[in-house]
Amino acid sequence: MAKIAVVAANGKAAKKIITEAVNRGFEVTAFGRRAENDTDAKNYIQKDIFDLTREDLKGYDAVVDAFGAWTAETLPLHSKTTQHLADILSGTDVRLLVVGGAGSLYVNPEHTIQVADGENFPEAFKPLAQAMAAALSELRKRKDVKWTYISPAADFQAEGERSGKYILAGEEFTLNPAGESVISYADYAIAMVDEIESGKHIQERISVVGA
Repeated sequence: MAKIAVVAANGKAAKKIITEAVNRGFEVTAFGRRAENDTDAKNYIQKDIFDLTREDLKGYDAVVDAFGAWTAETLPLHSKTTQHLADILSGTDVRLLVVGGAGSLYVNPEHTIQVADGENFPEAFKPLAQAMAAALSELRKRKDVKWTYISPAADFQAEGERSGKYILAGEEFTLNPAGESVISYADYAIAMVDEIESGKHIQERISVVGA
């Protein structure tokens, strides 16, 4: 049975990941800033990410970083929180899996143009995409951490149904057979927990799209 910690556990994606893991029999500890446990995890610890220590995360098989920030003032926290978690997991066997974004996926074989560079990419989402891309760029420099960054499809649906199916892809923007880039939080959670179980993509960015 895998023992995992989910950080920023009260977010929508985090809660889906926790539910999926609990249903598979994982031992899950949720870490969140709120006093109340709004997740399916039996173990809940109220603690800010920056207050987490190496000792807090000792003994887990994996840590899921589900942090999200949306305002101009907080966007840099994407990099800062991920780096803090990487620092306290440095040199250990505890894996770090990050809930990523789609804007940094590549749209050309040379990997020089990203989704967020496109003319049709909404201006309102560019700062968020840039912040998440910066966090990934910093993570790529870490050879001392067993990290995996998982990008969802472009249309990441919080209330989407759990189909139980998804397509696993790599660094490039991928469409499903219907020509869509869409996935529900619930199906993304399946992919996340599958990766925790398999451990096939250490120090890699992968992506998932609904089948």
